[in-house]
Amino acid sequence: HTQAKINVTVQNSEACPRYSGLVIQNVQVGESPNWLKNRLKSIGLKSTNNIVDITNFVLHEMGQPLHAFDLKVVGEQIVVKNGLENVKFTTLDEKERTLLSSDLMICNAEKPMCIAGVFGGSESGVTEKTNSIFLESAYFNPNFIRKSSQKHGLKTDASFRYERGTDPNITVYALKRAALLIQEVAGGEIASEIIDIYPNPILNTTIQLQYSRLNKLIGAEIEKNTIKTILENLDIIIQSENEDVFIVEVPPYRVDVTRESDILEEIIRIYGFNNFEERSIQAGFIASFTKPSKFEIKEKIAELLTSKGFSEIVTNSITNSNYFDKHQFLHKDRLVKILNYNSEDLDVLRTNMIFSSLEVLKSNINRRQKNLKMFDFGKVYSIKEGNYIEKEKLSIVLYGNQKHESWLGKEQKLAFVHAYSILTMILERLGINFTTTPMEEPKKFAYGLKILSLKGETIGRVGVLANGFLEQFTLEEDVYMLDLNWDVLVTNYNPKITFQELSKFPMVRRDLSLVLDKSISFDQVKDLAYNTERKLLLGMNVFDTYVGANIGEDKKSYSVSFDLQDSQKTLDDKTIEKTMNRLMKAYEEELGAVIRGK
Repeated sequence: HTQAKINVTVQNSEACPRYSGLVIQNVQVGESPNWLKNRLKSIGLKSTNNIVDITNFVLHEMGQPLHAFDLKVVGEQIVVKNGLENVKFTTLDEKERTLLSSDLMICNAEKPMCIAGVFGGSESGVTEKTNSIFLESAYFNPNFIRKSSQKHGLKTDASFRYERGTDPNITVYALKRAALLIQEVAGGEIASEIIDIYPNPILNTTIQLQYSRLNKLIGAEIEKNTIKTILENLDIIIQSENEDVFIVEVPPYRVDVTRESDILEEIIRIYGFNNFEERSIQAGFIASFTKPSKFEIKEKIAELLTSKGFSEIVTNSITNSNYFDKHQFLHKDRLVKILNYNSEDLDVLRTNMIFSSLEVLKSNINRRQKNLKMFDFGKVYSIKEGNYIEKEKLSIVLYGNQKHESWLGKEQKLAFVHAYSILTMILERLGINFTTTPMEEPKKFAYGLKILSLKGETIGRVGVLANGFLEQFTLEEDVYMLDLNWDVLVTNYNPKITFQELSKFPMVRRDLSLVLDKSISFDQVKDLAYNTERKLLLGMNVFDTYVGANIGEDKKSYSVSFDLQDSQKTLDDKTIEKTMNRLMKAYEEELGAVIRGK
């Protein structure tokens, strides 16, 4: 066969410390054999052709990215360089990109062929017409690759590995492995010597440690021989040692091990956290914690919600900035941007829990789940006047029916009262007294209530999400949402659980029908009742409402039941009558109520 002449020049050895490659002639580009296609399919990769498939196979087998160029495009010259600012370059996805001066490029004698370590060019790729290839195996500086990948929005399997650091010592081995496999599946002959430009070999990292210091940091003593065995099995070479001090050499592919603390972490990781003995904690230390931790309070509420049929979801704090374009009131200028995002769909930190909750809701609806009750503990982030703000939230979403259709009755749609009852249940469990007020100019919600603590702190909001969100996610029914500030809830956590013997005396129920102004809320009705009758009033409930022309356009009617009980004696008619008269008088004088059927 003809010996190919390839002259490789690396102009920027900082960006490309090592460049290896060889020529394979007379290959037959075509479909891969089944064993190769099945191996790639098992890890979610599609087969392209036998040459490209081998480069992907070796990449995932050894962690070394490879690239195959059509030799006709390469010619006899390869130049690895940067500085091609403002040059137009079309990548394999047929998109034209403007190069930056920092982009490291693989070029032939005339023009660029590939963004090094990131993405190939449309003209130099392997096709069915290719009969000879130049196979590249290189080590690129992670900083250069990360910058190019980020600036051009290109996230590939190769860039993913180069950004995190590959092994400079396996470029030639991986090259040989790929070349032999290519000969096996595509034929061809090796038509050049192995080119290996490596002017400044990357040395092992040297770290000095002390056995005594390791054991002190670990909090337990691990045998020296055990430590040595663990390190040697991790390819960390013990260069020298004495009674207490030892020096190790860490191979360059272990990019995450550069300090004494990293060595410690490796030892503990392999030794196993479960192998350390438990230590007793002083009782006085435990007794000093009277209030449950934030995590324990969270567990209490999670158990409460799951017992009521809710499912916990865990969503990503990173979201898509495009979601905010349709909602000016969400203040897109307050978004915290991710500088090195891996996906264009995940480029900012969320400022609210709405979009992440609706994503999960929509995903479940698409899978024919129609009645959904979900909750999510998560954090939201924003930047305002140069200050970064982080808050923790509890988001609760209800959608569909409250009651399923069955032989016992028809289905029952969710209503605002169902969402409000969940709010009441949570706050009662946390021991938090609260007030509500209508939302001022609601934008996120079509309607709802703002929840305040007695100190005036905003606990959160409960209501129906605005139509703009429903249209954005093509949702056909109302979405009820509780958006609660978890930090405020934990701060105000003050449950007062008391136990008392059940009364031996019967409970009595009496009903009233109240005609009130529409502006009066049920909270006002309830609070006035408990303030008027503190001793005998056990509970109250609205069992019917009416709005219509018969009572006036600005009026509404509540049918309310009152449960009365005395823990010391049986209630007589005279006591009951006095109690109800006091209640009716309070409603008439303080709320302007008209008592129907009086």
